[in-house]
Amino acid sequence: MISTAGFSVMDRQEIFIFSSIGRKALMAVSGAFLGFFLFLHLLGNSATFWGAKAFISYAAGLHSLPVLVLLFEVVLLSFFAIHIVLAAVSFYENLRARPERYSCRKNAGGRTWGSRTMPYTGILILLFIIFHLLAFWGVKPVELAALVRHNLSRPLTALYYLISLTALTLHVSHGFWSLWQSLGLGLRHTDLLRKSSLIISITGGLLFSLIPLLCLLSADFLR
Repeated sequence: MISTAGFSVMDRQEIFIFSSIGRKALMAVSGAFLGFFLFLHLLGNSATFWGAKAFISYAAGLHSLPVLVLLFEVVLLSFFAIHIVLAAVSFYENLRARPERYSCRKNAGGRTWGSRTMPYTGILILLFIIFHLLAFWGVKPVELAALVRHNLSRPLTALYYLISLTALTLHVSHGFWSLWQSLGLGLRHTDLLRKSSLIISITGGLLFSLIPLLCLLSADFLR
């Protein structure tokens, strides 16, 4: 093994991974992949706006690629697990540093609702994903449109989706901002990147929210 300044290459990699900077980098990479999945999921769900037939065709297309879908799900689950573990570690470390954190709790550093609520919106999103998977996992494509319309036309279910999607919007707004910072762009284009993070997250949240709203309010949606 090659050694530099008393540490081997492997040691340096381990130190980086377990350091605060290393964890932030891994959080950014895993978050970026999860954001990419959200974008793909939004594109697929947008088929609902074209009617039940288009949505069923989209679902049937996915079911015709079982190996590719399974591979993507394994990678997605891996990144999701990494993201959760790193978030839990960061939350624990923040709790340990609570006296220092609360001694300067003003809006210094540009703290936002998204950054303040990250741990809590993360928990809400995790619970929502479990609920969502239990409701729709394994459903045949031909039955999917009717099931989506049936479930989301119930007021309490639609309201739960809207609350969860609001939490997702808050979470993603800070997630994009953190990604820009990890790439070293945050200090050079602060206002532009902060605004773009908000625009991207709010646009995505609104488009996702249209589905439960239309199921609840329109008798013709997904017919």
